[in-house]
Amino acid sequence: MFYIPFFVLLIILIAIIMFKAVKIVPESQVYIVEKLGKYYQSLSSGLSFINPFFDKVSRIVSLKEQVVDFDPQAVITKDNATMQIDTVVYFQITDPKLYTYGVERPLSAIENLTATTLRNIIGDMTVDETLTSRDIINTKMRQELDDATDPWGIKVNRVELKSILPPNDIRIAMEKEMKAEREKRAKILEAQATRESAILVAEGEKQSAILRAEAEKEVKIKEAEGKAQAILEIQKAEAEAIKVLNEAKPSKEILALKSFETFEKVADGKSTKILIPSEIQNLAGFMQVIKEIK
Repeated sequence: MFYIPFFVLLIILIAIIMFKAVKIVPESQVYIVEKLGKYYQSLSSGLSFINPFFDKVSRIVSLKEQVVDFDPQAVITKDNATMQIDTVVYFQITDPKLYTYGVERPLSAIENLTATTLRNIIGDMTVDETLTSRDIINTKMRQELDDATDPWGIKVNRVELKSILPPNDIRIAMEKEMKAEREKRAKILEAQATRESAILVAEGEKQSAILRAEAEKEVKIKEAEGKAQAILEIQKAEAEAIKVLNEAKPSKEILALKSFETFEKVADGKSTKILIPSEIQNLAGFMQVIKEIK
């Protein structure tokens, strides 16, 4: 009976020892193992074994990129203006051993280093330069922070200025300037729109006048062509009539009748004088001939 409880206790003790000896490290993490208070090894992801009596996991370090949003810092520019700047730092642990033993409270150290670096950079810039050089400030801060944190096993991937708040008087002046600039752009756009509209109207009127002139030109050409064609047809008809008359060998009486018809047409016109050919000697005889023909 004495051996049964002892056997159970032995199994429990072995289970506890195995539980402490076996370490399963998740992905993107590193376990820092110390032996008797001194750094011994770093366990990467996977299954590992340690001495449960002398070894212990002193720290678990994440290798993922971390994002830290620090509180706004009051900085003074080159032209003695106090500005509130909020920064965001993206960093990653590259050496877990240096990160564990290189600095006490790494996040606090990074925050203080960020504030100091930001003051140094902004102190050499004016307000306008600070507001318009965000990318330059980000690049300088990343370079300086990366160099300063390298002994701590930290790599700073990038730094972003989340917000830049100038003093109230400068902010009010900037708002007025921006409002004036917006009004200026609006007036310029309105003037450009009016100018373009006037150009389009003038261009339309020009095209309309050109089309009207071309239409009138076409009408006049058609009228002239019609008149010319009519004259040509009349001349052709008269020529044809003369030809037929010549071929028929008309008598003197017919010729006299044609001459009289011609005189009638002339008399209906605007002429005030009629010249009778000398061949017609006797007007009474001429009229008698006409009566006989009729």
